[in-house]
Amino acid sequence: MSHYYTLGTIPHKRHTQYRKPDGGLYAEQLFSTEGFSNDYSILYHTYAPTLIVKCDTPVDVSPKPAEEKMLKHRSLEGFQVKPEADFLASRKAVLINQDCHIVLAAPKESMTDYFYKNADADEMIFVHEGSGVVKTCYGELPFGYGDYIVLPRGTIYQIHFNDKNNRLFIVESFHPIRYPKRYMSRYGQLMEHAPYCERDIRCPENLQTHDVKGDFIIQTKKQGWLYGIHYGTHPFDVVGWDGCCYPYIFSIHDFEPITGRVHQPPPVHQTFETDAFVVCSFVPRLYDYHPQSIPAPYNHSNIDSDELLYYVDGDFMSRKHVTRGMLTLHPAGIPHGPHPGAVERSIGAKETKELAVMVDTFRPLQLTQVGLEIENQGYVMSWAE
Repeated sequence: MSHYYTLGTIPHKRHTQYRKPDGGLYAEQLFSTEGFSNDYSILYHTYAPTLIVKCDTPVDVSPKPAEEKMLKHRSLEGFQVKPEADFLASRKAVLINQDCHIVLAAPKESMTDYFYKNADADEMIFVHEGSGVVKTCYGELPFGYGDYIVLPRGTIYQIHFNDKNNRLFIVESFHPIRYPKRYMSRYGQLMEHAPYCERDIRCPENLQTHDVKGDFIIQTKKQGWLYGIHYGTHPFDVVGWDGCCYPYIFSIHDFEPITGRVHQPPPVHQTFETDAFVVCSFVPRLYDYHPQSIPAPYNHSNIDSDELLYYVDGDFMSRKHVTRGMLTLHPAGIPHGPHPGAVERSIGAKETKELAVMVDTFRPLQLTQVGLEIENQGYVMSWAE
């Protein structure tokens, strides 16, 4: 859920005539990811957004589990996923379940020959390396290191990178990605105790209306298949829009950590939520200030959720041999905690510079073949070192 926003020109009343300078009508489109029952936006197109002229043969791109049942701690080296030129080809699902796909990508080239739409899932793209701009019919979203790019399902977009060195951590969610309910007032405003507010949300800007006819390919993913759908007009032909359903960016660097006298539980780091998983941000912060505090996290049982941590940058005192882009998976059913010696080493420490993204899923994650290929063997035994 985003706050109300508008860009470009729109009529005074919705669902009323809005005419072009030549007297023709603009084409109104209601965009919502939950039918007519939740947040929505209304867009005004130069042409009807329905002008399909050709359809390519669909391609199966659904990821397959390579190991469906597992009850052991795993670690993956994310930066071992090799760069590829094409954005879509570079996206490699490493962990999946019925609710989300965890995807790593290292694209080298911008999307110039096609547009993309995920018709199944909201996308949260965390930018680990690289910068550029996401172009949409809502306007442009410049991005850089540490940005969460949140794209509601059905959003048509192009990503233009500034160079070839890009690393992305992507969560495809089959449930709407929202701000945590406990951060929200009953009227929809982020409250005082929330670790970020509306000022931190970067909305689309620089709306450009492309009044162009031709052959425009929107690669559309639906039910695990990729459909090349050709339209006769440019998808970014919007002259104005308003509403509460649109892509936006939130930077992990704008997350304000919540600290206390003793170690705080992971929910204080929560950034987004869905009905099936939560996303947390671990950022530089002061440690606990009780005179006998133990900064290292305590051992805890994962009974109801899998815990996936994506390491971005900094030092992680609770774990050994951490590398940039590493993922650790601690599955539901068995406890986990700091590596041997980490508790004693943490005592007396005043702050941490760590940066990480955590995804806790309520249903088990399954490894794909790509995930198995980048696994650190023996990680499950690392607590015995």
